[in-house]
Amino acid sequence: MKLAHRPLRYSICVSGAARGSTVLQSYKAAEKIGATIAKAGQAVTTGATVGLPYYAAYGAKQAGGFSIGFSPAASLREHLRKYRLPYDCYDFVNFTGLHYVGRDLYLVQSSDAVITIGGRFGSLHEFTSALEAGKPCGVLVGSGGTADIIPELMATLEPPAGELVIYDDDPERLVTRIIELIDSKYKDIHDQLTKRDEHWYLHPESTPPRKG
Repeated sequence: MKLAHRPLRYSICVSGAARGSTVLQSYKAAEKIGATIAKAGQAVTTGATVGLPYYAAYGAKQAGGFSIGFSPAASLREHLRKYRLPYDCYDFVNFTGLHYVGRDLYLVQSSDAVITIGGRFGSLHEFTSALEAGKPCGVLVGSGGTADIIPELMATLEPPAGELVIYDDDPERLVTRIIELIDSKYKDIHDQLTKRDEHWYLHPESTPPRKG
């Protein structure tokens, strides 16, 4: 058995405020980011919450895309009744049971890149976690909150891997640039997939290719 080759699909996290002034300021931009990710054939990941992440998931679904939510809850009941979070814009909800802090780390580690729009302390936590993990980070400047503070923090703290951070004030252009950065990060994988069969794992008698 051999499956047809298809392009890699990335999971791009959209991080932003669940509540507060930046939601009113930037919800249309969040929706556009989600739609642009979907139209590019990539998956949107969020914290399965309200506010800007919800609008990003909504934009993705309206554009015919795929959306995954990472919930702080341990079950659907907790998600809906304890945390009072939405479910309608997600193709799949991962009930992490890790509460908000643990959920943030799991979400970031499960994504290929993180885009910050607006935001408060939770978004800052996701941004710094992504940077420490070596993930490409997009920042929508002009969207308020965390997104507009990040450039100053980066200049002041001089963190490593600053080259992984992209700033832009246009939602669609920011998504395009982030995808290009992920492409460059995985260039060797793309090259290998176009040159050889990567379906060895479908055959019980086969073994993984060895180096050298």
